[in-house]
Amino acid sequence: METTLFILFIAFLVFFVIQFVYQSFVFSRFSFVKPKKETPKSVPVSVILWAKNEYENLVTQLPVLVSQNYPNYELVLIDDASNDETLDLFEEYEKQYSFVKLVKVKNNEAFWGNKKFALTLGIKAAKNEYLLFTDANCSLISENWILEMTSHFSFKKTIVLGYGAYNKIKGSLLNKIIRFDGVISAIQYFSWAKIGKPYMGIGRNLAYKKSEFFNVNGFINHIRVRSGEDDLFINEAANRSNTTICYSPESFTYSEPKTTFKEWLNQKRKETSTKKHYKSFDKLQLALYFISQLSCILLAIILLSFQYNWIIVSSILGFRYVFNWIVFGYGAAKLKEKDIIVWYPIFEIIILITQIRVAFTNLIHKPEHWK
Repeated sequence: METTLFILFIAFLVFFVIQFVYQSFVFSRFSFVKPKKETPKSVPVSVILWAKNEYENLVTQLPVLVSQNYPNYELVLIDDASNDETLDLFEEYEKQYSFVKLVKVKNNEAFWGNKKFALTLGIKAAKNEYLLFTDANCSLISENWILEMTSHFSFKKTIVLGYGAYNKIKGSLLNKIIRFDGVISAIQYFSWAKIGKPYMGIGRNLAYKKSEFFNVNGFINHIRVRSGEDDLFINEAANRSNTTICYSPESFTYSEPKTTFKEWLNQKRKETSTKKHYKSFDKLQLALYFISQLSCILLAIILLSFQYNWIIVSSILGFRYVFNWIVFGYGAAKLKEKDIIVWYPIFEIIILITQIRVAFTNLIHKPEHWK
């Protein structure tokens, strides 16, 4: 027993070191970085909005999009064979505003219901080289959204990763968990982009040059994967030289979060299913972080239950929580999510349990609509 506990203790130390390296040398690169105000640009940009049966959301979304404080942009509206009043609303805006361009997508037998096919048509129709994407179910809080996102473009930086927040629902624990999960994800992909290893972005707040799209032949390498028009594209196209991040509050977009645990779980299953198509290094670093995080906590519980070096184990575990909490707290504050910082120890466990459940569920059952 003593030998077994010693091996577990060494394993605990190893996983703690891995966690410390992630927090100190990766996530800290975003959490502790000082915000840098970029010089506003006036590059011609095409804002691309894909929609399928989103009339109710578009009623509030479109007025903000056509009122942006930016001198030179067009708004490309993609109607993906909607059967509600989306197309009618788009046609009204096209008639009213000269800078609005409507792209009507009809069902294609080869790519039926594929968002990537519709987006490809929209990208090809866009007249400008610089593209900025958001979703129909997002809301903008600032008329300077385009200005903030495009200010990060430069001669070398041709991909800009933005932050997509979730609206707050007062008194909802699930809402806090979802926003916590979103912040953790953002800290991770912002941090890896900062150190030159970008691996994902989110389609509801993402910008890139059209040339980057055609350099990788668009979505062709993952066109049959029903998700991933954002993260799989970035995973393929982004690199150390061409990618930067934008996290100024005026650049944030806001989406309605899921309101039931089942809906959120299905969303997590879809995200996890998409990640298996990432590059090998990105899958490895994500898996290593999850394994080290889970193992560090489980091994600490086992060692403490046997009171094996309990002072050392409890001290290391305590240090891990305090340090990780600080790194997370600074990152969450940058993303204007201060109200969830206090929940870190509890929500970390909840997210870990959820990830385990999602992994096992996806392993034994994959819904048809993900194919």
